[in-house]
Amino acid sequence: MTNDLLARIAATVGPSGLVPDEPGIAPYLIEQSGLFHGRALAVVRPASTTEVAAVVALCAEAGVAIIPQGGNTGLCGGASPDESGRQILLNLSRHNRIRALDPVNYTMTVDSGVVLQTVQEKADDADCLFPLTFGAEGSAQIGGVISTNAGGAGVLHYGNTRDLVMGLEVVMPDGRIWDGLRVLRKNNTGYDLRHLFIGAEGTLGIVTGAVLKLFPKPRDVATAFVALPGLDAALTLLSRARAAPGDQVTTFELVPRIGLEFAARHARGASDPFDASHDWYALIELSTARGDGTLRDSLESLLESALEEGLVADAAIATSVDQARALWRIREGIPEAQKCEGGSIKHDVSVPTSSIPAFIRRASRAVAEAMPGIRPVPFGHVGDGNIHFNLSQPVGADKEAYLREWGRMNRIVHDIVVEMNGSISAEHGIGKLKRAEMAHYKEPLELELMRRIKDAFDPRGLMNPGKVL
Repeated sequence: MTNDLLARIAATVGPSGLVPDEPGIAPYLIEQSGLFHGRALAVVRPASTTEVAAVVALCAEAGVAIIPQGGNTGLCGGASPDESGRQILLNLSRHNRIRALDPVNYTMTVDSGVVLQTVQEKADDADCLFPLTFGAEGSAQIGGVISTNAGGAGVLHYGNTRDLVMGLEVVMPDGRIWDGLRVLRKNNTGYDLRHLFIGAEGTLGIVTGAVLKLFPKPRDVATAFVALPGLDAALTLLSRARAAPGDQVTTFELVPRIGLEFAARHARGASDPFDASHDWYALIELSTARGDGTLRDSLESLLESALEEGLVADAAIATSVDQARALWRIREGIPEAQKCEGGSIKHDVSVPTSSIPAFIRRASRAVAEAMPGIRPVPFGHVGDGNIHFNLSQPVGADKEAYLREWGRMNRIVHDIVVEMNGSISAEHGIGKLKRAEMAHYKEPLELELMRRIKDAFDPRGLMNPGKVL
């Protein structure tokens, strides 16, 4: 049966669309985080929606499970097969056309395998902006971005992926194609099915195409890296910046002293812009579609006023694109730099923005009591309440022994998050990693409704089994 299935799949996708041998399959099996490494019957790389549908139909007929995969940049095991070696890993990287770009309607229609950076560049060529941006944008594919409802640094102003998707094309678990590629901003005709697939991590169907929302291209951008007198000052400064005329704040990122030190020590191009040391910093970026060049003056005025009031201890305002990139390098360098400091136990959590200082203090104190010497590195998108509460191992600790404490640290941090009306997953999804945690914290009725939806769409459980639920 297996040989017959693979032969029929090969006839569908062609020689370059099937990777049946173990050496060829191996690179697709290791997730970026390194936490999950499964086995697969084969890796299938269809080049069109029609091919995806045909492969799904063949697998449904044979009762073989499918694991959809995009750029494999996830961190929760959502695109990893299990250890059985009996699942088909369906990689969408060859399904990568820009189908249409309408700068008047501010929309772009793309295949799911198009890389996020390519979407950004195509939008820029059309004098538009696709605002979704994060560290893995050079590898992450649109299908995976949609399936995990990815966030990033622009959520404060533009919203999550969910807010940037106007229509979807999805291959259902039986191989039928749902064409929901609508370019309408208003469509009030019953259930909005696209929202079921956004964030579903491929458990309800395979996203094969999307209509993405574009925006006017910014003509003026101002960037500053600000030293804060304390953690609470971050929220006051954020509120002050957003209250300014036009609410032009597109980014407001929190950086702790330890994060800056890690980046300056290990990330190429990152350095401390100040002579004195401070406990907390903020990376602020304003942007506008107006091209009058006054945005830097507005940012300077805001920071001068904040400095006089004691909300800011020091500030470095970029005077060029290169200087702005150098300031961004501090923030972007933290995750990679943490790898050089040993084991890192990660938490992608969110709480109400007003609760961020209290959460950071309380969670930092709790993990330090549980493990003396542990090094909390809380950083990220304070503007939308999303903090990456990463925990670097104590200096000199054994990495493997430290990482075995992952579950215990998760429970300490997540208990606090949920008690503060937050979420244990802000933008990375659930996958395998947080499946048990979600079951622990979700209300029974909510889980029941999710399972009903899963059963309705995928009654045989062949679509990315073992993920989310």
